[in-house]
Amino acid sequence: MADRKYHLHNGQKGAALAVRITPRASSNQVVEILHDGSIRIRLTAGSGDEINSVLKAYLAQVLDVSEKAIEIVAGESGRDKLVSVLDLDSETAHQKVLQHLA
Repeated sequence: MADRKYHLHNGQKGAALAVRITPRASSNQVVEILHDGSIRIRLTAGSGDEINSVLKAYLAQVLDVSEKAIEIVAGESGRDKLVSVLDLDSETAHQKVLQHLA
């Protein structure tokens, strides 16, 4: 995983976030920003579909957007995911994520 080079960036209609999930946590929380720019998030969910659902709901809360604005565009079945957030620029997303660091 050392060669992942994900970073927040502006898309055509929003921001993209690289996320690394740690499942089966005691609570949902943003843990850290990794050296490659990925966001490590702990989630209470334990399986694939449940993780994606909980991730979307949690990110909607963190970023203060609708769940419909969040789409997992890559990594649906893995722990590393690329998430698109419509109508939110990368700087605003970055600031909101930093506010929720554990």
